Amino acid sequence: MSNSAKIAIGGVVVAVILMPFIGFWLSLLVLVGVPAIAYLALDPGQRRRLRRITRKEIGR
Repeated sequence: MSNSAKIAIGGVVVAVILMPFIGFWLSLLVLVGVPAIAYLALDPGQRRRLRRITRKEIGR
């Protein structure tokens, strides 16, 4: 199983666990917001490098 598949399955599991406790919209906000905040926390050089490399190279 590829790393991206593992991450996607982990995201679905987190969403299913969070929904009963905090509701659908707030759990959706967490699932979208955490990766967005992590991306924004990178410095500009890291963002450029992340955009430049292909998806297959991200998991290396």
